[in-house]
Amino acid sequence: MTRRELAKSITLIESTRPEDQDAAQAVLAQAMPRSGKSWRIAISGVPGVGKSTFIESLGWMLAETGRKVAVLAVDPSSPVSGGSILGDKTRMEKLSTHPNAFIRPSPTSGALGGVARKTREAILLCEAAGYDIVLIETVGVGQSEVDVASLSDFFLLLMLPNAGDSLQGIKRGILELADLVAVNKADGEMRELAEAAKAELQSALHMLASERNPVVMSCSALDGAGLSELWQKTSDLITASQTDGRFARRRRSQTRIWMKQTLESELLSRYWSEKGRVEQFNKAVEDLESGEITPLEAIHRLGNF
Repeated sequence: MTRRELAKSITLIESTRPEDQDAAQAVLAQAMPRSGKSWRIAISGVPGVGKSTFIESLGWMLAETGRKVAVLAVDPSSPVSGGSILGDKTRMEKLSTHPNAFIRPSPTSGALGGVARKTREAILLCEAAGYDIVLIETVGVGQSEVDVASLSDFFLLLMLPNAGDSLQGIKRGILELADLVAVNKADGEMRELAEAAKAELQSALHMLASERNPVVMSCSALDGAGLSELWQKTSDLITASQTDGRFARRRRSQTRIWMKQTLESELLSRYWSEKGRVEQFNKAVEDLESGEITPLEAIHRLGNF
């Protein structure tokens, strides 16, 4: 599958047009037997931490060694217009030219969790196309973004050198989900701050007493310092998880969550497609607003889902 064919396939599965659904399922069914052989790595971090620069530097380094790298970059959609900038391919201009790399920006389309609605399916298509490293760039750290851990084998969290400030804006749950925490921008005048942040983060994570106990490292996406060591540690940790069974358990959990979310989405889709549902819903909302009924009573009036 060429990069162009892969891009067209992802566009098809992301389509919300009813006439595209059967074709999308056919493409996915063909891809499934050839998928599952990559390492799925989620990369998250606070706004301004340099996720795109980090991914481009890491992706280029891996592509140069012969690895095939797919980047699924998720852009937030406007709650007003529904549009998104989709600028990650522009920000990763160098990586986008590498023959071993594929970059696909996708809108969240209102989906929570820092990932797009069809990210899971896009991962499978990338794997079927022969990409052995799939990097998933998320929107940015938020309370619901822990969902990204449900579709990745490894969660890499990027932090800024001024860790005291960035720790205030990050949720404990994400720190507990991280497999590796990397303090980015450890270069020039920021190098000492980065090392101090690294020590601060190690102390904070020790106090959390998380079972995962993530490794903390420092690096610079700008000049490449520490990237090779960071990847070696990432590789060692993923390999260890494959050896002790954690990798397989995580994949099984991913499949179960995917099934559950697909079921919920399909049930809602069928509910709203039934004749009269919108009018029924609007009437229930009016009764709720007037104080005549409770939310649960309003839902019961809507009938069977």
